[in-house]
Amino acid sequence: MSINSSSLYPIISRYLELMRALGRRYRTEQGVLESLDRFLIAIGSSDLTQEAFTNWCQTQQHLTSGVLRARMNMVRKLCLYRRRSEPECFVPDSILFPIKHQSLIPYIFTEEEITRLIAAAQTVKPGSRSPLRAEVYRLAIVLLYTTGMRRGELTRLIIKDYNVQDQTLLVRESKFHKSRYLPLSPNTSWEIEHYLQVRKHRHFMISAESPLLWNGYGKGYTGPGIREGIILLFRIADIHTRDGRLPRIHDIRHSFAVQALLRWYREHADLQAKLPLLSTYMGHVSIVSTQHYLHFVDELAVVSSTRFAKHYGLLINSYGEEL
Repeated sequence: MSINSSSLYPIISRYLELMRALGRRYRTEQGVLESLDRFLIAIGSSDLTQEAFTNWCQTQQHLTSGVLRARMNMVRKLCLYRRRSEPECFVPDSILFPIKHQSLIPYIFTEEEITRLIAAAQTVKPGSRSPLRAEVYRLAIVLLYTTGMRRGELTRLIIKDYNVQDQTLLVRESKFHKSRYLPLSPNTSWEIEHYLQVRKHRHFMISAESPLLWNGYGKGYTGPGIREGIILLFRIADIHTRDGRLPRIHDIRHSFAVQALLRWYREHADLQAKLPLLSTYMGHVSIVSTQHYLHFVDELAVVSSTRFAKHYGLLINSYGEEL
């Protein structure tokens, strides 16, 4: 154990190693737990106690209650792991944690709104630091909406991840260390190829290892960078939620899942067979994670009710008449 680490450090190291072996990245958790370790060293505490934990929480009061609760839970999970081998160790009581915030209801984009976002991208002027802003923002919207990929997955794409023969995208080692190939629609493939032709025609970097979303300096857009651009498009297209706020980029991923479900209902597809495919396409470990994205919006309620009535409406009516 290093002189610059507390007695908790070896436990933190073993815990992180276990979680990563299970497929989790735990980068945020690592930062939080290492900050706790540094705090224990600073106050001269030999171990994590109720008093030390309370004092550490006091240093986090600048955070929102939801973020603070999440960090406290990270420490609690570490302590529960430790309790397996040290039954008498301190474990924070979750009853004393800040209350949960109500989860935000995702905004589900319509196809017409996505069309407006693509049109808005065309109005964005190039800058000295980003000569292909309009083209990059357009492609970002198209890929997010037609593949449902995560923002981080989008910004990590490089040119060779696109296979022009197979019309697929390789998403490399995303969440849970899973890589996957995404089959693309002909229109989405055309968008990528057109964008690459623009780069080639203007003599911009086009090597296989260069970022797909290229910013003009040999580097790709960062997550915050692409977020800033897409939020700008939300403003230009005047798209707001019912309470007047701007949507989140992650809402596009929710929209992808809901729109896929709507298409299958309209096509009278076997949903039980389709949902595992959607789960794999979205990069989920199980369908439980995918269900988080399948919201019962009004349009979905109509098509599902119509489908149910078509198959079982006569049976219900007959049963009602017998009663």
